[in-house]
Amino acid sequence: MAADLGTAGTRVHDTFAEADDILGFSLSRLMAEGPEEVLTETRNAQPAILTHSVAVHRALGERIGAPLVAAGHSLGEYSAYVAAGTLTFRDALLAVRRRGELMFAAGDARPGAMAAVLGLTHDAVRETLKAVTAGICVPANFNSPTQVVISGDRKAVEEAMAALDEAGARRVVPLPVSGAFHSPLMLPAAEELRTELEGTEFQDPAFPVVSNVTASPIVDGARARELLARQLTAPVRWSESVETMLEAGTRSFVEIGPGRILGGINRQIARRVPCVSIGRFADLDKLKDEGA
Repeated sequence: MAADLGTAGTRVHDTFAEADDILGFSLSRLMAEGPEEVLTETRNAQPAILTHSVAVHRALGERIGAPLVAAGHSLGEYSAYVAAGTLTFRDALLAVRRRGELMFAAGDARPGAMAAVLGLTHDAVRETLKAVTAGICVPANFNSPTQVVISGDRKAVEEAMAALDEAGARRVVPLPVSGAFHSPLMLPAAEELRTELEGTEFQDPAFPVVSNVTASPIVDGARARELLARQLTAPVRWSESVETMLEAGTRSFVEIGPGRILGGINRQIARRVPCVSIGRFADLDKLKDEGA
């Protein structure tokens, strides 16, 4: 994850070194060399993804300027608040490290599952889940008009997957996760995270950040703190969040961080709006080539 960016320049190198110093271990080495099974533990994966995203944003420097509005998907909302100056990198890194630990513990105490549902509308998924009787199963991510992620107790998710298949889903794909994220099963983690965040300073963002929980632009630091705690048990309203950004005047998107998943999802929501994914230093030239 860090190999390409590690040669990108001083800002990137300094970001990795800063993360190592804050966490008290070499996250940068773990990101570059693994082992993968340790890196993908949620307590390590979350700070790694945040560090990667912040490093890319810093490497961009003034190439993109301040955005009109920003958003981040789940964990990515912390990166958006770092970019907006609401959270310092240090505070965000410590928060997501703790967030990962709490989410893992909640998943260990009450094992859950998640699955991606492709080809059904939001309403069709909601209606199908009403009939599930084996336990809790709720929508966790409304990613695009026809892509929803479900989350809950394992047996309930298994029951829901079969029902959604019968309801006409194009595909229902189980996800490799350690817990039922963005569901009521994360309530113990959310309560402890709220306490953790109460001791963290939140500034008002320099530009609006669209909340996963409300799909509305947040301009108040205290409100950001409250919603980040609620985020663990609430669905990510990404499709609506993209619509909110478009209504605010957004004419192009820049995706920052590892992977290109959001770029693909955004194209399902707003096909004619350019979206450039920047996950490696070599991708920086895309901003010039694709006109974002």
